[in-house]
Parts: sequence; structure tokens; C-alpha cells
Amino acid sequence: MRADDSMRAHDVRPYEVLRHGAYVCLSVPAKRRSDVAAQEVPALAERLGLRSEFTPGAGEPAASIAYVRRVGATPGHLEDDDLLNAEALVHISATTSEPVATFCEELARLLGPEVRTSVRAGVLRPAIYTGNLMHNLAYAHRVLPQSGTLMPNAFLLPTSKTAEWWRKGWMERHTYFLPRFDGAGNQLAQGHALAASPGVEALMRRTYKHPEEPAPEGSYDFLNYFECTDEDLPTFHRVCAALRDVTQNPEWAFVREGPTWQGRRVESWGELFA
Repeated sequence: MRADDSMRAHDVRPYEVLRHGAYVCLSVPAKRRSDVAAQEVPALAERLGLRSEFTPGAGEPAASIAYVRRVGATPGHLEDDDLLNAEALVHISATTSEPVATFCEELARLLGPEVRTSVRAGVLRPAIYTGNLMHNLAYAHRVLPQSGTLMPNAFLLPTSKTAEWWRKGWMERHTYFLPRFDGAGNQLAQGHALAASPGVEALMRRTYKHPEEPAPEGSYDFLNYFECTDEDLPTFHRVCAALRDVTQNPEWAFVREGPTWQGRRVESWGELFA
């Protein structure tokens, strides 16, 4: 005998999109740099109500923009020449998709066909493997957005998971985020959570997911972005090394990385090309 459906709870936790975001990769011919720097991109941002992330205000804005100038880039497993060779990134984020899409379209029109603009976009959703205790470990004391003068370093590291990963059930996938122990209680591997834990109090983290899971061929599953102080640059690299160590973080055997792109946050559009 089945329970009466009218007496069942219906409190499935939401997984709706919280924000939309995009990183525009820019490649500008040398002869166009001064012309591009003079384009009315700040006016476009103002018209769309995009608040600068360089000097964060109180609370998360409805829509925001950030400018990041290239420092360098390292190839990954996945080829992505537009990101690998980008001279600059522009980040746009909003609670609705319209400002993000409009900015990307109008920026390409403003700059013209000689300037290569390539967009990496995604959405922010609630964490799906995070209970109360994991939230308290990984997010409760996370670094919030800081001024670009305090945290000038930025990294974009897009990743995708292999088909084998997505064939696993969600419960099995969940186990890769936790440390592993033998029958005597000895820790065998850190898992993702402990491998990444040194970054919790040092790195501002943001991850956009592809709207589809898994992402279609040619797109990334995750757009992972980080900011940090100069003093915490070693922490970023230490966390990346720990995550890539499959003996301590077996999850990474199923990860394919795009380029790791490093930049320096700047306050204005013109500074990207100074």
C-alpha cells in the first residue's frame, strides 16, 4: 500500500540560475590599440547599469563589469587559442541574461571585425553537493570580492569533466569531494575539499557552470575564476598543484583543463591597452 501523495512533502531544494556571467577574450592588432582604447565601452557599461568590480560596494550589484589585463597563460589539456592568446578579459555578470548578452553583442559591434572577441559564458547555480558542514568548511568564511588594489591578481581556469565522470551516478561523484579512509580510519586521500582548503581564506572564488550538464562538445563544463593578493599567489599555485595530484585528489583523473590565464585587474577600459 502506497502512502497518500497528498501527504508527501514537496520541498525539493531549488537549483535555479542565480546569475549569468561571461568572460570576453580580446585580441587586438597592435595598430588598433589606441583606437580600441578610445571606444565608448565605459558608456555602454553605464547604459547597461554595470557597476565596476574594481571597487566593490555594499552587497552584490544587480549587474557588474571588470577589466583584466594579461600577465600570461599556460596551455591545458584542451586547446583554446582565443583564451590562451587573449590580451585582455572583460567580465560581465548580472541577475538576468539580457545585460550580459547585450554587452557582448554591442562590444563586438563597437570594436569591429579586426578585433577578435570570443565569449566564454555560463550561469551561477546553488552548490549541489554541499550540506551544512561542508558549507561551513568551504564557504562560510570565504573571501568576498575585494578592491583591485588589494587583490590585483586574477586567474581564469576553465575545465570540463570526462564522459566517464558523467556516466557515474551523483552519489559516486559526491564521494570524490570527500577524503578517503581505510577500514582502520587512516586517511588514504584528501579529496577535493581538503586539497583546496588552503584557498578558502585566501582566494576569492567564482564558478560559472554551463547551462547544460554535461556541456556540449566545444564548451566548458565550468569556468573557474580566482582573485588574490600578491602575497597569496603561492597559495593559488599550491592549491592547483594539490588538486592536480590524483593520488590525493582522485577526482582530477576525470578533469580536462583549458588554458590557465593569468591577469592583473585594472580599473578602466583604457588601462587594458596602456
